[in-house]
Amino acid sequence: QSLSSGLAVAAVLVLARSVRMTTKFTSALDIPVAFVEKNVKLRGKLHRITEKGLEVEHIPISVPFITSLQSKWQGRGLLLLRLAGVQLAPGGLAWLQRQLRPAQIVWFQLLGRDDQALQCLVLVNKGPFLSVCLNEEILSQGLGRAARVEGLHHESRLYWRLHKRLLRAELKALKKKKGIWEEESYSERIRDRISSNKFVQALKQFVSW
Repeated sequence: QSLSSGLAVAAVLVLARSVRMTTKFTSALDIPVAFVEKNVKLRGKLHRITEKGLEVEHIPISVPFITSLQSKWQGRGLLLLRLAGVQLAPGGLAWLQRQLRPAQIVWFQLLGRDDQALQCLVLVNKGPFLSVCLNEEILSQGLGRAARVEGLHHESRLYWRLHKRLLRAELKALKKKKGIWEEESYSERIRDRISSNKFVQALKQFVSW
């Protein structure tokens, strides 16, 4: 009897877990806290890209019988994803809109959330065996700056591992003078030319006199 009771409890736990994994999340608050804490990776279909982030329709795991039952009462809604650890430059949004197409499948790893948005690492497939992390790609193109990874504890090992990856991507753009780093290096050259101009030097002396 105890064995059958144990099997029944195990079956209930497996069913409960299956229901959670097959649930379609339509808002950030729908996602269980445990999913965020364990940095679960989810799949979704891109709808649009705005200044607020990527609007994605969650695609849950499909399990026969359970999925068919859930589809009858699951609502509609899109998840708002933000690229964790990235401060987009003005050209970053346009680049994302060019690179990603509507209905494209993306994977997003949960790092944190607030009332409306999810802080994520967002990955897209570039082939059967290759995936690209958009957070790193944006930085390596010089279209953003590395920032604090919101949602993760500042002293956690995962925080520093991800932050190091993002800084490495940013450094790649800096060395190649791509994007914002090309613009900054150009403006620095202009400032150097102005400061070395003899007329400007004479004007500075006149003002100080």
